Amino acid sequence: MKTRDLVSLLATDVAPVGPHTMGKRLGWVLLVGLLRATCPLVGLYGVRSDMPQMLTTPLFWLKVAFPITIVAAALLAATGLSRPGASTKVAWMALAVPLLATWFATALIIFAAPPALRLGLILGTTWRVWAFNIVLLSVPTFAAVFWAMRGLAPTRLPLAGAGAGLLADAQAVLA
Repeated sequence: MKTRDLVSLLATDVAPVGPHTMGKRLGWVLLVGLLRATCPLVGLYGVRSDMPQMLTTPLFWLKVAFPITIVAAALLAATGLSRPGASTKVAWMALAVPLLATWFATALIIFAAPPALRLGLILGTTWRVWAFNIVLLSVPTFAAVFWAMRGLAPTRLPLAGAGAGLLADAQAVLA
């Protein structure tokens, strides 16, 4: 079979795709993934008793802003990587901005702290369990994003998988 015949065969009876198909598909996936990550979190750990007070502090909203910006940048990357030939330069730059800002702020805090307290600031008190919890909470979103991207047209598969994983992990951190 010649290439032209194969392309003709594959293009037979193809229906046009709506202009907002990708946005709808990824939007539903993010909503379902966030719900599926939040439910086990609440079931396993419960809701903090001081949550109403936490909602009024700027530190809480700063901690929420970081994963939201990473989710937005990862969504841009996943969207771009789901289309053949789409540029992802803006997405990678959008991802770099919150990371660099966080690294800069972290470096300032660590270097301003006394040397005896630095290791505690770096590791925190939950460093033994947070990685497992994020992986556990990211599984539903990753499965949903993977399903959504399978129905789209990614051509750079390793990068598309990395974008899907980043999106799932960022959403797990948000949950």
